Amino acid sequence: MRKFNIRKVLDGLTAGSSSSSSASSSSQQPQPATRENDIPETLQSEHFQLCKTVRHGFPYQPSALAFDPVQKILAIGTQTGALRLFGRPGVECYCQHDSGAAVIQLQFLINEGALVSALADDTLHLWNLRQKRPAILHSLKFNRERITFCHLPFQSKWLYVGTERGNIHIVNVESFSLSGYVIMWNKAIELSSKSHPGPVVHISDNPMDEGKLLMGFESGTVVLWDLKSKKAEYRYTHDEAIHSVAWHHEGKQFICSHSDGTLTIWNVRNPTKPLQTITPHGKQVKDGKKPEPCKPILKVEYKTTRAGEPFIILSGGLSYDTVGRRPCLTVMHGKSTAVLEMDYSIVDFLTLCETPYPNDFQEPYAVVVLLEKDLVLIDLAQNGYPIFENPYPLSIHESPVTCCEYFADCPVDLIPVLYSVGARQKRQGYSKKEWPINGGNWGLVTQSYPEIIITGHADGSIKFWDASAITLQVLYKLKTAKVFEKSRNKDDKPSTDIVDEDPYAIQIISWCAESRMLCIAGVSAHVIVYRFSKQEINTEVIPMLEVRLLYEINYIESPDPEQLPPLPTPGTGSNPQSIAPQSHPSTSSSSSDGLRDNVPCLKVKNSPLKQSPGYQVELVIQLVWVSGEPPQQITSLAINSAYGLVVFGNCNGIALVDYLQKTTLLNLGTVELYGSNDPYRREPRSPRKSRQPSGAQNKNKEVGEEGMGISPHSGMLAVASCMCGLASLYSESVKQLRTSYITGLCDINEGTTVQEDRCKSPTSAKMSRKLSLPTELKPELDVKDNSFSRSRSSSVTSIDKESREAISALHFCETFTRKADTTPSPCLWVGTTLGTVLVIALNLPPGGEQRLLQPVIVSPSGTILRLKGAILRMAFLDTTGSLVPPAYEPWREQNVPEDKDEKDKLKKRRPVSVSPSSSQEISENQYAVICSEKQAKVISLPSQNCTYKQNITETSFVLRGDIVALSNSICLACFCANGHIMTFSLPSLRPLLDVYYLPLTNMRIARTFCFTNNGQALYLVSPTEIQRITYSQETCENLQEMLGELFTPVETPEAPNRGFFKGLFGGGAQSLDREELFGESAAGKASRSLAQHIPGPGGIEGVKGAASGIVCELARARIALDERGQKLGELEERTAAMLASADSFSKHAHEMMLKCKDKKWYQF
Repeated sequence: MRKFNIRKVLDGLTAGSSSSSSASSSSQQPQPATRENDIPETLQSEHFQLCKTVRHGFPYQPSALAFDPVQKILAIGTQTGALRLFGRPGVECYCQHDSGAAVIQLQFLINEGALVSALADDTLHLWNLRQKRPAILHSLKFNRERITFCHLPFQSKWLYVGTERGNIHIVNVESFSLSGYVIMWNKAIELSSKSHPGPVVHISDNPMDEGKLLMGFESGTVVLWDLKSKKAEYRYTHDEAIHSVAWHHEGKQFICSHSDGTLTIWNVRNPTKPLQTITPHGKQVKDGKKPEPCKPILKVEYKTTRAGEPFIILSGGLSYDTVGRRPCLTVMHGKSTAVLEMDYSIVDFLTLCETPYPNDFQEPYAVVVLLEKDLVLIDLAQNGYPIFENPYPLSIHESPVTCCEYFADCPVDLIPVLYSVGARQKRQGYSKKEWPINGGNWGLVTQSYPEIIITGHADGSIKFWDASAITLQVLYKLKTAKVFEKSRNKDDKPSTDIVDEDPYAIQIISWCAESRMLCIAGVSAHVIVYRFSKQEINTEVIPMLEVRLLYEINYIESPDPEQLPPLPTPGTGSNPQSIAPQSHPSTSSSSSDGLRDNVPCLKVKNSPLKQSPGYQVELVIQLVWVSGEPPQQITSLAINSAYGLVVFGNCNGIALVDYLQKTTLLNLGTVELYGSNDPYRREPRSPRKSRQPSGAQNKNKEVGEEGMGISPHSGMLAVASCMCGLASLYSESVKQLRTSYITGLCDINEGTTVQEDRCKSPTSAKMSRKLSLPTELKPELDVKDNSFSRSRSSSVTSIDKESREAISALHFCETFTRKADTTPSPCLWVGTTLGTVLVIALNLPPGGEQRLLQPVIVSPSGTILRLKGAILRMAFLDTTGSLVPPAYEPWREQNVPEDKDEKDKLKKRRPVSVSPSSSQEISENQYAVICSEKQAKVISLPSQNCTYKQNITETSFVLRGDIVALSNSICLACFCANGHIMTFSLPSLRPLLDVYYLPLTNMRIARTFCFTNNGQALYLVSPTEIQRITYSQETCENLQEMLGELFTPVETPEAPNRGFFKGLFGGGAQSLDREELFGESAAGKASRSLAQHIPGPGGIEGVKGAASGIVCELARARIALDERGQKLGELEERTAAMLASADSFSKHAHEMMLKCKDKKWYQF
């Protein structure tokens, strides 16, 4: 218990010296030079405001679909009550029903800028779309009956609502009040059926006679109801249950789809039997036998064309013996039948037609198919029915997202260059026509800086997205799995695999935008370094390095000096010989006792690799098995292009690799970084007690590296440790990843904040995953200090936890390593899960050719300071309070031969200077900003005095902390597990914003939340959607202008011409005065207990939102006047046409009279 008490004492000391106010903390700390306190801070609380900006991606769990054929706007409703509206590419909108109930149906008020949504909680809502942020104007809650189907005729204000009881109610959409006119199920069927007909599954009016309403009941009964006489005109009965009904535009026939996979076509005037019965996917049966039943046809649409045969389009209906066949959409056109296979099950589909009028030739041109995880648009006008290329960013979830990073204000040339290499990856064979959903208008672009989002996925792919000006467009896709051998089948899988599925899943992304260097860490303990090139290259041998990073701890009160290897002590650790690289065995596949040893989890391809323009492999680094123990999950990663180094760490230790020379520079257990000043008195186990005999080591040294052409080096000591394997950590997460659409969890990487649940012994491997499941993420568990981060390892003793100290943060910089330093030098700052910050000094050779020939010398310099909680983020400020970015090498094309002058220039070229003020004030101070799970500190360098301190949270812990630029200044932004978003000024750590935004409900949010410059942030709100938010007051104010408009004034197409004979003999469409039938004067009032009217918040607020000033009001008034003027103009034209017609008729009549005037009756 002694070591545990030391930990408590240390914690007590740090807690005792801490204070929540920065003023008191600065008075307690030794005061540095007076100059340090003179940095002016421009950021104030009024610069901050939190609001959601836009949501991207495919609507999660879609349930309903609607289209406005005049406005050309598509609406999708979801099972969680969300509403997504899509216009032209770049015009998108997200709304949410407060109840969160599933959307069962959507109906546009065509060309009116309004939408009715019906929800599973039996409410109807009227949305106003004439404002940039749609809002609910009215709601109607049904109390006694459940809503099953709605129908709103074109240009009508009366909505028909069918219920589970089989009744039909009528709602006035202007006032959202119920009419007293009700069609009761028993009146509709009368004696035609002895039992209840079931819920209403269809309502539509006859295209040629608005006074006739067709009602379909689930049991198979269809009724044509005469609205005027209030009685059934015809009843059509069928044995099979009905799923949907569709009219022929002439109103003489309709088609029904049934549960046995049949379609029945009925003549309106012949209710006794169907005119025709079709089984689209039924087998041809001889001798007049009944065909075998098929799966239900869930929906059918019947669309006519002027020039040819009608289209019958249906979903479902496949025969039962097609097991494993993908869901299909069937298009029947004349004698041809096309079966279009879909990747996911079909939720709904709609046929897009040239006319909104149901009584005209429909002329279908496309079909929108809403799938469970995709949106597909099929071109009906081209042979083969090709699909349109989808311009919306709906493929975020193509493979589940496992991590993401957000970069605002990056170099301006990046987006064009990524787009140019990504354009070559586009698929062919799309429809040549433009995307037909093209309604709405774009907003004004008030943000001029480029933004890039990078998403890492479960299949090892990485996608770069252009996220500028609240839009999203995919730029480029990189497949990291291409460098590895794929197993053909399950039997071929190597026994070293530590995960059954998704072994290439991305966990961490480190990207330098200026140099375009990219580095990723994957779930199979692999790291890949990529360099950007515009040229295609062929790589004969993929450069690869294997690192043996595993370490054991012995707890001994008085260690035997003979068993301790020489450790560098802080202050004297600059001796380069102390970390001299030595050759490391990597060829043996098993140790002498038969345990798997020195083998990586994945096999790198040994065949030549063709690398397209874009990101190309520079080096593959893999951690290997050690004495039967699998490698541990990588918890932190950093790359620096100026130094040519990549560093990564896990719960065993840290490895530093020179990716230019392809060598390992440092391979240390975390304890060894402390040197002799380890506060927990952990000692490394002697190499002689290692499980691998010395003979095997010597033998392997002699063998060396085979087939790689490079020699990996290790640090002082890397021996086996008894820690749980990555497999135990990952076993459950794979299942969750695969079912992430259902469970809402995609739980591979918990980020760098939750490392301590790696601390189980191999015997408890099965249990280890339970530690990070969201059951422990409920806000009520965050009452006590450390409740979440510590409870994850509750079954492990505190001594065990201390021994599993993981590397949680890494930062390359040019700063002061020791107190005595007078000039900054390159170094690496390392943060651990126990709150320790350590520094490793880097001695770099000169640039040019010398950089590739001379070794980089690294020397750990010991502990700088300790914070409460795991270290999350580190950054450095100069004396003016400006951020000092890490040094970088500007990007240049590597794969083009250079002339001699260029080579000479390169030899002389130095990396870009790191500090804006370093040239003038090279000997002046710097400030280190360090953020942990619990607190933030600002340290003055080189004195290493704590200048400012802020306890961020006592009862929770920080999930993500970022040092970001905003309004020509910088601040620290934090997201806590208790749902709070906070910002602090720098360097004084003064609180500027603290808003309760989002409770941590699952690990997806924790893993994907990230802040970036200019007040932007994002997280994965569902497995398929990215939610972007802003914490900048300026962006919040400009957001209204940036959002697109859904409603644009468009003239409604002219109604179809009735023709002379139809007008003469009454053959055209019959109109109906619905007001006369359904109004209160005729139908009376509806029962008050049946439905309750709820006024929506969209009234006043909607007007406020739409009218951002008097200019907007005037614009709306002008649009209204324009519309009125158009209508008056149309009226004038029609009047003139009627006058001309009357004049012509009078002329003809006069001529006829003159001709016949003198004729006798017998002369006719």
